[in-house]
Amino acid sequence: MTDSLLVLDASVQAAADRLVTAATAGVPCPPVRDLIGATDVAAAYAVQERVNRARIAAGAHVVGRKIGLTSPAVQAQLGVDQPDLGVLFADMAYDAAVPVPLAGLLQPKVEAEIAFVLGADLADGPLGLEQITAAVDHAVVAIEICDSRIAGWDIRLADTVADNASAGGYVLGSERRTLAEFTPRDTVMRMKVTGEEDSTGTGADCLGDPLLALQWLARQALAFGDPLRAGQVILSGALGPMRPARPGALVDVRVSGLGTLSISFGAATAEES
Repeated sequence: MTDSLLVLDASVQAAADRLVTAATAGVPCPPVRDLIGATDVAAAYAVQERVNRARIAAGAHVVGRKIGLTSPAVQAQLGVDQPDLGVLFADMAYDAAVPVPLAGLLQPKVEAEIAFVLGADLADGPLGLEQITAAVDHAVVAIEICDSRIAGWDIRLADTVADNASAGGYVLGSERRTLAEFTPRDTVMRMKVTGEEDSTGTGADCLGDPLLALQWLARQALAFGDPLRAGQVILSGALGPMRPARPGALVDVRVSGLGTLSISFGAATAEES
């Protein structure tokens, strides 16, 4: 291995260690772009892989993927210009019937999405839109709980990619729809969060069509050698801007043609108040 590759490997490991420590200690860390650069996407995914590998080694179970930064509004919020992807673990799923506990979350924000549940693998072939559509078993309304291990959400593209695409958790609605029953691109979303202005958007705000977002994700996952599989949950990307999820917040989402979903967040602990 050349000296430059050794330096890069050391930087990737240092960035991974920084993010793991932040998650474990529950204390946000400085950005990792000082270690891997602000725009080195390959290095950022290498960091993500190491962080996620550590979680899997500790017993975490992968149940799906997420695509982030699909909405121009969210891209503008975070100062980036392309999507990214992350991994969903089983322990990231929350029940809508129970307040989402703040323990384990550092700086949560919420965004409304369409979640696709796959009925077939997307592991070969051209992955054209017809194949992508046929692989979807059903869709549900979803609320993604975004979170950043980076202090103050001071992130650039490499920071969020390295940090598992700023994934924190998710909640799925109970109303299932097949793609024969609604058209993702035509949906209209409205999200209300206690104390915050509404977030609104449409299916077309998600890379032009949530199915195109799914296609992008499927092709990226296949290129990375870890294709999407039947049974996985896919968060297809925000339909509108993120909003902060403060202690005690109530979140109500309505996606036309698909359904509604309401969740709440727990109160602040003594340490947080």
